[in-house]
Amino acid sequence: MSRSAAVPPSPDRVRRNAMVSSYLGTAVEMYDFLLYGTAASLVFPVLFFKDLDPVAASIASFATLAAGYFARPLGGILFGHFGDRLGRKKMLVITLTIMGVISFLIGLLPTHDQVGAAAPVILVSLRVIQGIAVGGEWAGAALMSMEHAKPQGRGLAASMVASGGPGGAVLATLVLTAFSVLPEDQFLAWGWRVPFLMSAILVVIAMVMRMKVTESPEFEAAQKAAQQSDSAHRGVPLVTILTRYPKQLLAAIGGGLAPLFLQSLLATFALNYAVTVGHDRTTALMLVTIANFIHMFTIPAFALLSDRVGRKPVMLTGVLLGIVLIWPFFSLISEGSGWALLLAFIIGNPIVQGLMYGPLAAWISEKFGTEARYTGVSLSYQISTTLGAGLAPLIAAALLAAAGGGTNTWLIALFFTGLSAITGIAVLSGRETAKAPLIGTTPARAATSTERIPELVR
Repeated sequence: MSRSAAVPPSPDRVRRNAMVSSYLGTAVEMYDFLLYGTAASLVFPVLFFKDLDPVAASIASFATLAAGYFARPLGGILFGHFGDRLGRKKMLVITLTIMGVISFLIGLLPTHDQVGAAAPVILVSLRVIQGIAVGGEWAGAALMSMEHAKPQGRGLAASMVASGGPGGAVLATLVLTAFSVLPEDQFLAWGWRVPFLMSAILVVIAMVMRMKVTESPEFEAAQKAAQQSDSAHRGVPLVTILTRYPKQLLAAIGGGLAPLFLQSLLATFALNYAVTVGHDRTTALMLVTIANFIHMFTIPAFALLSDRVGRKPVMLTGVLLGIVLIWPFFSLISEGSGWALLLAFIIGNPIVQGLMYGPLAAWISEKFGTEARYTGVSLSYQISTTLGAGLAPLIAAALLAAAGGGTNTWLIALFFTGLSAITGIAVLSGRETAKAPLIGTTPARAATSTERIPELVR
């Protein structure tokens, strides 16, 4: 082995690899989510549920989307357990591999015409497996990036997992727009499959970066401390969370409801609502893409601000703006102007959602001790995702119908106001953690962290 090959990577490179790896993992997740959501609307009812009437086929198709969400908490518990026992990196390699393989297989799925009733069964099975993997991805990626950072940079580091979502959304929208120009028969025959198959390229890039990341120094320090204290029989991480951190778990769940509901609302319902009230679909997709591009930068910007002034002031500002601005939000969409529509999308995601979501990964992670942090973050975030993001389109559609349809969106605004209040109470319920040591940080780790890990920002 050459001398250069034996030189370990510099702390700067380790930190960058961790952040880029976290970003790309979530980009893959959001890319797949938007592809699947589009296919569930346009493709699956025709190709996989064709023996049902159109309404029932659409409901069945969207049910497969929901099935993936409801599998996420299970994945959070499963990968959280082994992530706390065996390490963050091992689990992240597994989750990314499963996500990529499943997305690729969906692009190769036989249709109802080819295998009959087995087609939707295979589709649902793949979606559930992918949901389990996604359930373990977000928390592990956030922790891998955050636990490599110094205390004054944890918010920015952890936000990479959040800002990867808009990045994946931009990529998915561009790919979908390119293939949406195909004639309908060609799109249904093969065009919808290509974006799923192309996800393999993104997965390979993310995997290369992920393999370069070293194990979390927080986890390694905790493992070493446990060995030195002869803690051979540690408690089950899930039991530790439920018995030692129940209030923190509930607060973390509540804190994610409003930002995750808003994220899903804008990615699904708001876009369809804009088309319904008269906006051109291609124009609406382009404006959403612009807003998502801005969102890629506001998420880390607000996370960096939370490193400076605290998580609570930044997140509460988002809560208050959400309560106020959700009311004119739909009016801007229905006003008819493209500029008003763009303003609505920018208010929704880059500003309101960004303020609440940017610090969220660090805010949740700082609530739990190292010995069960992966489990605590996974479980709380995935429950929030299932209740908030997973049910958002269904809830919004039902509330619009209950209010009389058309542009009567006041029940949706009222519902989001209530969710924002819950998130605000959750944020207020705990202490400020931005500048505090992580729970469970060993004295040796605390003493050497400034030497081992460079500052994220100077």
